[in-house]
Amino acid sequence: MRQEPHFYAVIIGSEILDRRREDKHFEYLSQALETKGFTLFASFLIKDDAELITKTYTLIKEDPRAIMFSFGGIGSTPDDLTRQLSADVFSDGRLYRHPQFEKDIIKRLGERAYPHPIKMSDLPKEAGLLHNPVNNMSGFHLHTKYFFMPGFPQMAHPMIDEIVATYLPQSTTTYTKRFIAQVGEGRLTHLMMDVPSEIELSSLPMMNELQASVEFSLSAKDEALMSRYFTLFIDFLESEEIEYRLL
Repeated sequence: MRQEPHFYAVIIGSEILDRRREDKHFEYLSQALETKGFTLFASFLIKDDAELITKTYTLIKEDPRAIMFSFGGIGSTPDDLTRQLSADVFSDGRLYRHPQFEKDIIKRLGERAYPHPIKMSDLPKEAGLLHNPVNNMSGFHLHTKYFFMPGFPQMAHPMIDEIVATYLPQSTTTYTKRFIAQVGEGRLTHLMMDVPSEIELSSLPMMNELQASVEFSLSAKDEALMSRYFTLFIDFLESEEIEYRLL
């Protein structure tokens, strides 16, 4: 069975953490992945800090199933750390002038491209470009699995659309069944312990007017396997005369 990718979002921005700006990437990326049948595996919202960014990228690199969407820090000012750190973690630690990106910057800015904006075309080895429809200041990708975009949503979100359409496969079908039951999740724990790892289990406890309840779901690529275990939960609820409704 083909293993599904693990999708990571890395949202870099001290301005989000100190509430000068609001994150716009998480929701947009989640919805874009959903069009291909995928969900995020993890999302990180982190400061513009070299050590923290490096550790986050390294953690993701160690996952052989990782596909990463990184937002922010690819400009030419001293607080833009992403280009160099991506080279350190995912490549050979050096930056190389990308010929096409260099031409694009000069075409747009002329003499104003120097000395700083032109640095945006210094990218890790063998980087590919992601089109920026706003000002043609590109994002980039490495190995078609690590994608680096600006922090500005109006620039980054078209890049997300490009990545999803161009580089991501269609997910295999995932089958899900859910219920809400008027019971504390502890009453279901003995059944949860027997659910195999091939099935993704979600148990969300709730309180409605001081009455315990739980929203429960099972998801899997194998519909028959998932349905067999879901039936065990339904049989238990009915045998114990516990009120529930399917979702």
